[in-house]
Amino acid sequence: MHPPSTAPTRACPRPRLTGPRSRPAPALRRTPPHLPEKTSQRKRTTMKIAIIGAGAIGSTLAQRLAGAGHDVTIANSRAPETVDAAALSTGARAAWAADVTAGAEVVVVSVSLVQVPDVAAVVRSAPSDAVVVDTSNYYPQRDGVLPGFEDGDVESLWVQTRYGRPVAKAWNSVLAASFAEKGSAPGAAGRVALPVAADDDAHRATAMALVEDTGFDAVDAGALATSWRQQPGAPAYCTDLTAAELLPALAAAEASRSPLRRDLVGEVVTERAEAGGAITGDYLLALNRAVY
Repeated sequence: MHPPSTAPTRACPRPRLTGPRSRPAPALRRTPPHLPEKTSQRKRTTMKIAIIGAGAIGSTLAQRLAGAGHDVTIANSRAPETVDAAALSTGARAAWAADVTAGAEVVVVSVSLVQVPDVAAVVRSAPSDAVVVDTSNYYPQRDGVLPGFEDGDVESLWVQTRYGRPVAKAWNSVLAASFAEKGSAPGAAGRVALPVAADDDAHRATAMALVEDTGFDAVDAGALATSWRQQPGAPAYCTDLTAAELLPALAAAEASRSPLRRDLVGEVVTERAEAGGAITGDYLLALNRAVY
């Protein structure tokens, strides 16, 4: 995902951490102990996956996960025939939103944060044991200023409350262009890594396995309360790091600085767009890396 191009708001006030500021960074692992290190060495499990949201990330998810052999259904807010053909090119099927979660083992919600309340009823309609994965990010320029986030609330904890279901956070920290273009085989040199956070170990393991299936190394980012380390403005956010680079980037995140960096990036992107400049994936990647 990348910062919206609408006019930015002022930088956020100092946010509140979900625990003492002096608390050491959590232990971060590339894979949880019950998963093998190499995706190619684990037995692939075919899952029934529902994707809510057919934008850039949702469409690539449908394409990659169906291409990996999963049974994928995707829905947007309109009719099934309006889902882009590229999303269905590897075998995913389009459905009405009201039907998309039927029988799903995994529900990936790929909508902007401001749309979370609109899709909450659809998420709650999924089987009670389905793993729910959130890909959203908070941008006040796009979503409006939400007081809880201005005070430091963790985004996916808010999302989890709206859905009334345990949530894993994944695929939120990759640019749409990088996600579409940079997936690679396990063990490939420079393979980009993505963090995955969740409170339920089994849910986190499932989300990590699916991240690997989309062509990226999965890094265990711990509990959902620490997922602020992968939110916009953090060093791990949309900087295309390898697993070895991502671990220290997660540990280096500062909750008080991330909103300032997020808004700075938004201001630069808005200014460039208003001047008629191109906003490419390479430009956004370079900008994100520069602000850290």
